[in-house]
Amino acid sequence: MKLSVTGFSGFVGSNLISFFDTSNFEIEKINCRAINFNEFHINSDVFIHLAGIAHDLKKNYNNENYYRINFELTCKLFDKFLESDCKTFIFMSSVKAVADFYANDLDESEIPKPNSDYGKSKLFAENYILNKKVINKKIFILRPCMIHGPGNKGNLNLLYKFVQKKIPWPLTLYENKRSYCSIDNMCFVISELINRNDIPSGIYNVADNGSLSTNEIISLIAKLINIKIIFLKLPKVLVKFIFKIGDIMYLKFNTKTLEKLTNNYTVSNVKLKNAINKEFPVTIYEGLRKTIKSLKD
Repeated sequence: MKLSVTGFSGFVGSNLISFFDTSNFEIEKINCRAINFNEFHINSDVFIHLAGIAHDLKKNYNNENYYRINFELTCKLFDKFLESDCKTFIFMSSVKAVADFYANDLDESEIPKPNSDYGKSKLFAENYILNKKVINKKIFILRPCMIHGPGNKGNLNLLYKFVQKKIPWPLTLYENKRSYCSIDNMCFVISELINRNDIPSGIYNVADNGSLSTNEIISLIAKLINIKIIFLKLPKVLVKFIFKIGDIMYLKFNTKTLEKLTNNYTVSNVKLKNAINKEFPVTIYEGLRKTIKSLKD
């Protein structure tokens, strides 16, 4: 079987290519920056579109780039897919195409109302795909929550550094819940979609089973690196004031960070689990332990 993969150098793409047994798959790495669409043809069995702009931490992009890459590029690639003999198209979208924050187990029936340009651009791409007439082909739109694993630098890395410095944790009174997605489970899901014919086309949320609070993540990090962390029960009004100082001084810990660390975002994976009808290879704790240990190493 031949697979075409965009975004192959990214976190998900590089892990996915390592995950596949190359003796069973021929993998074609698609460099989207080098595509001449007048000459480009898809000659694979499965097209996995992972390329896109997610979190522009270095502020290298303006808002138009989200739509040009996440939306317009996806449209062009999907049109090429429809023209080809390729049978399966997998598009990596995001739960942010539906909502920036969600407290009650977000499922696929929720009406999308994204606020960010990132979420809107992903939703536009989803709608373009869904509004096309497709015959005898399979289309999968995946909406993962926060994907993590060894080599991924994100909020977990920020929390790890915080605990490592033995700074007392000031957000104890915030009892939020968030869903996570281990890269091992993400690769497992894509593999199942590729190797099986009984999973119907559609939109699927991708998340590990269960959810954890930021306080629980802090406790887990502290335990794994053998540091005793002090949990401060600071009033929320005082916490907000402290993080606003971070806005003024352009610190990493600012009101936007506070929002990410304390808001709820739980995602339902029931539809996907019912479709696959198999247990995920790692639990939410196993996946997080693996990621945290990689930060330690």
